[in-house]
Formats: sequence, structure tokens, C-alpha cells
Amino acid sequence: MTEFSRRDIGKILGSASTAAIVGGPAGLAKAAPTDLSFPKDFRWGCATAAYQIEGAVNEDGRGPTNWDVFSHTPGKVFGNDNGDVATDSYHRYAEDTQLLKNLGVSSYRLSLAWSRIFPTGRGKPNQKGVDHYNRVLDNLLENGIEPYVTMFHWDYPAALPGGWQNRDTSKAFAEYAGYMAGQITDRVKNIMTVNELRCFTDLSYKVGIHAPGMKLPDAEANQVRHNGVLAHGLSVQAIRAHAKPGTKVGIADNTVIHVPVMETPEHVAAAQKATRVNNAMFLTAIMEGRYIDEYLTQEGANAPKVQAGDMEAIGSPLDFVALNIYAPEWVRADDSPRGFAVIPHIPSSPRMASPWLIVGPEVGYWGVRQVSELWKPNVMYISENGASADDPLTNGRVDDADRVMYLRNYVGQFHRAVAEGYPLKGYFLWSLLDNFEWADGYSKRFGIHYVDFKTQQRIPKLSAAWYKEVIRNNRIV
Repeated sequence: MTEFSRRDIGKILGSASTAAIVGGPAGLAKAAPTDLSFPKDFRWGCATAAYQIEGAVNEDGRGPTNWDVFSHTPGKVFGNDNGDVATDSYHRYAEDTQLLKNLGVSSYRLSLAWSRIFPTGRGKPNQKGVDHYNRVLDNLLENGIEPYVTMFHWDYPAALPGGWQNRDTSKAFAEYAGYMAGQITDRVKNIMTVNELRCFTDLSYKVGIHAPGMKLPDAEANQVRHNGVLAHGLSVQAIRAHAKPGTKVGIADNTVIHVPVMETPEHVAAAQKATRVNNAMFLTAIMEGRYIDEYLTQEGANAPKVQAGDMEAIGSPLDFVALNIYAPEWVRADDSPRGFAVIPHIPSSPRMASPWLIVGPEVGYWGVRQVSELWKPNVMYISENGASADDPLTNGRVDDADRVMYLRNYVGQFHRAVAEGYPLKGYFLWSLLDNFEWADGYSKRFGIHYVDFKTQQRIPKLSAAWYKEVIRNNRIV
């Protein structure tokens, strides 16, 4: 046995400590750092929605919307807030373009307000509305930012009889989408039809917490769902019929992503099956052009009534699929007939300021992987990902380290998907600005720019500085 003096032991411990500081144990070569960079052509962007930021609800011929009616109904929105002014981006869009330019983004996802184009949903187009969006798009392009346009982000003309309960609304939407495609696709090359089918159907007509705030029985709610996916399908056809050659058409969907509790074959398979089955009324129907048997059996007599040609339209081929990814649903394999069990969230589940926003970064990787493996889209985007936080303004700063933590971990999972060869081509952070957060009013902030809603001053948060560095380096920082 070799004997050591105290001095010898001190030298050994000292060298080990130094090695740990500079990158590893004594005597071992420092491992090469993990490459966290993205492909050179990866698109970085931000996302917003018309009703959440525009304001100017009574200007230039805009018609009232479902959300105008809902937010002005006492008790429907937190604090009885509404979108009458929001962040006043209708007037301040050029200022907001400069925020985008300062970040260095290549792309911006925005939505159009249907009621600015057709104030009552159909009929003669309102030229002032068209002119406004022409100015917005031209301003973006002049600043080197490519617009990705969403045709519908929950705000429809209140004059439409029955809203999404009425099948004719799907046809009216297709007419509007086709008309606007003809107006803007000389400059806009990527169009998303609708945003988050599950929200503007289930939350609005089944759960009742979004406009118009209804709680319909299952059969009627399923018909609303069908009218939603039909609107998407008919609008794909209308956009293709009126758009300039080369226009790419897709959807922005908040597909419920089921994450395996552990990365073993049986749990991975169970999670993928759960994602397909539990999105049967939305993305599964769109990508497969049918309602799968499991869904029809589950709903029985409450299944939606389908007319001739509906599923062909709903299954119209897409050029890309975009996902809004926030919270996971954890799944384990089991011996039940379905082969999987969804694990409920519990009070100690980590979450951001919004109670529904459970933190589970792995949902980013599994969302891209599962949709890619299930339906083989050629191109995918993350059309939304972000986090609500309390965001106290202190000495003119918002140091939202919690949001930076959230974003860094989620973007890391998107990087994994890219590194493994899945076709993810871009990321749109939600959101550029604090804004009207639907039923939460102005109580929840998702922006990487703080907005003082009294003065409309925009202040970049720490998360904006982080995102700017990510974009500048094209890698996670």
C-alpha cells in the first residue's frame, strides 16, 4: 500500500478542484461541448393575433366580433377587460415592426381580422381593411421580415348567424380566406388557415369560457368541431384557388401532445397512440381525411353529421403543419383496451403564471416527433411557444428569468428534434407583446416586451435580450 503525506493529498485535491473549475476531473480531457446551434436556414420569429393587439375596434369600417360582444358582457372576462384598445397595434404597427427588427427575427406570424375585411362576414369587401393589412405587410417586408399570415385567430364577425354552430359559417370563412389570398399572396408566401381548433370550438361551445360562452350537449359540440375542421378544409381549397403560384398553406394547431413517462418502447408507442386517438376530431381528421373508428365508436349517436365531400375537403393536402406547443399530457402504457393511460396533473405539477400552463419541456420534442412520424408532413413549424409570468417592472426593467428558463428548456427540446432529422424549419415565440389574453384579460402577460397598457410604452424584457442572442448566434444561449 502506498503511503501519502498530507502535502501529497493536498496537491491531489487541489489539482482535482482546479480541473473541476476548468472543465473536468484531473487527468481527463475536457469533453467537446454539445452543439446547440440550429441549421443556417432555420427561421426565428414571433407571433401575435389581431384581436389581442390591434384595438381600434370601431375604426375604418371594422364590424363587431364575437369577442367584442363577449368581452363587453359583464363577468365573462377577468376584470371586465376588453380588446377595444389592447396594445393599439392598429396604429403602432410600425413601432412593433421595429421591435421585431431589433430582435433580428426573419419572420413574423400575424393574424387578420375577418371583420375588417367583411364587416358582417360576407358581401362586399371593406377596402379600408384591405388597405390597412397591405400597409402592415409592406412595412414588414421593407424591414426584411417575412410575414406568415393566419386567416382566423378566434375573432369572427358577430353578424354571422349562429357562429360556428352554423355550417354556413365554414363557407363564409372560405370565401373570406380565398379573397384575402388573392389580395396578399404577391407578398405573403405562407398562410395558416385557422388557429387552435380545440380552443375556438371546445372552449367556446363546450366548456363555455371563451366567446360566445356556450355549453352545448355533446352532439351539438361535435357538430361545431366538424364545422371548424370543415372551415379549415374549405379554406385550403379556396386559398389554393385564388393565391399566387408558390403559396404554401398549412394550419396552426394546438394538438394535445402526449409525452411518454419514460423513453422505453412500450411507453413511446402508447404516447403516440394517445396523440392520434385524442386528436381524432381535429388534426387526425385533417391529416387522414376521416374520423377514425375509435372516435366514432366513442361518440356513438353524438358523432358529427358528415355531408358528401366534407372529408375530402377536410383532408386537403397541406404544405406544412404548424404546432402551438405549451403543456404536456403524460402517458404510460397499460393493459386497458386503449393501451394507454393519461396521468392527471396534480397541484405540485410545475407551472407558469397561467394555471393551465404545466411546464414539461419534453413536449416540444415529442410534439414534433409524433406528428412527423404519424403523418409525415414535409415541413413543420412551431407557430407558438411561450410562457405567462408575473413580470414585475422594477426600475424600468423586467428580469423575467423564469420565462428565460422556460424558453431555454423548450427550445432545447426543439433543437433535439431538429438534430434528429425531423422536419422542423422554424419557431415563432408567443408573444412579441403583452396583450389581451382572452378570458384572462390583461392579468396574464406572455410578451417578451412589457406593455404599459395606460401609456402603451413597450419595454424589452430580459427574455427579449435572451431571444435576440439566440437569433444572433443561431444557437441556444
